[in-house]
Amino acid sequence: MPINIPKALPAAEKLKQEKIFVMDENRANTQDIRPLNIVILNLMPEKERTELQLLRLLGNTPIQVNITFMHTATHESKNVSRNHLNAFYSTFDEIKQYRYDGMIITGAPIEHLHFTDVNYWEELTEIMDWSNDHVTSVMHICWGAQAALYHHYGIGKHELPEKCTGVFPHHLNYPKLKLVRGFNDIFYAPHSRYTTVLEEDIKQHPDLLLVSQSEEAGTFLMMSKDRKHIMVTGHLEYDATTLKEEYDRDIGKGIDAKIPVNYFPNDDVTKKPLNLWRSHTHLLFSNWLNYYVYQQTPFNWTQV
Repeated sequence: MPINIPKALPAAEKLKQEKIFVMDENRANTQDIRPLNIVILNLMPEKERTELQLLRLLGNTPIQVNITFMHTATHESKNVSRNHLNAFYSTFDEIKQYRYDGMIITGAPIEHLHFTDVNYWEELTEIMDWSNDHVTSVMHICWGAQAALYHHYGIGKHELPEKCTGVFPHHLNYPKLKLVRGFNDIFYAPHSRYTTVLEEDIKQHPDLLLVSQSEEAGTFLMMSKDRKHIMVTGHLEYDATTLKEEYDRDIGKGIDAKIPVNYFPNDDVTKKPLNLWRSHTHLLFSNWLNYYVYQQTPFNWTQV
C-alpha cells in the first residue's frame, strides 16, 4: 500500500524511481480506507535526506500511511530552506489538537549539549508529554532515543572516550518479541554518536526492556513494557554511504576522525561500503507499524 505525502515533496520523485508506491494527498482523499496517520518530528539538519530515508521504510509495508512532517518552532534550521518548511512542515501548535497512530522522533547532532541546554528542549518535552495520550506508539532514533530515556525514565547519557562510528554486530535478548520478529540471531546496524546509555541503567528500570545490544557499541534497541516507546540508539535508516559522508565531512574539517568500524572493505576508504543492515531496517519498521501501531490503535480515536 502507498504512503500519502504532499504532491510536490522533493523526495516523491526519488521514491517513485525506487518503485516505492507513493500516493499524493489529492488521490488519497478519494480512497475509502482508514489509513494510519504518522507524524515525524524531524530534528535532523539535512531534513530532505532524512525525509527520503524514513519514507522509503514507511512505504514498504502493506499498510496505507498518511505522513505529517513537524519541525520545532523554537529552533531555526540552517540547512533547509524556509520555503521547504512552510510548504511541507507543521509546527506543534498547528497539529497538537489531532491524534496520531504513530510518531517518529529523529536524532539531532547536539550530543555535546546537556538536554536542558538544547534551545528547543522545553518544546520537545511538551511534544513528548503530548505523545503520551495523543499517539499510540512512538519510535525514537539516536539522540531522540536518549532524549526519551532521559525525559520519560530519568536515564542519562554518558560521554564516550571517542566517537562510536561503524557497523556493529548485535544480538537479541528477546528473540520472540514481535518487534524483532524475523531478525537473525546476530544482525548488523550502524552507529554514529559520541555518547551512550548504560546497559545496567536500562536493565534496572522496571518499565523498560533492553531488546538488543552490541558488545562493541553498547545499547541499541530498547522498548517500554507498555509498548508505547521504542528507542533505537543507532541509525538503521542510514543509506550505505551516510557514514562515509560523515567521515569525509569530518576529515574535511580537519578533525582526526577514525575510520568507521566494519564499514569500508579492508578499511580502505577508497572502496565502496556495503549496506549490511537493509533487511533488518525494513523488518524493524514493518514490525513496528504492524504490531505496535496498526494492531494497537483504535479505528476511531474518539473511543480512547
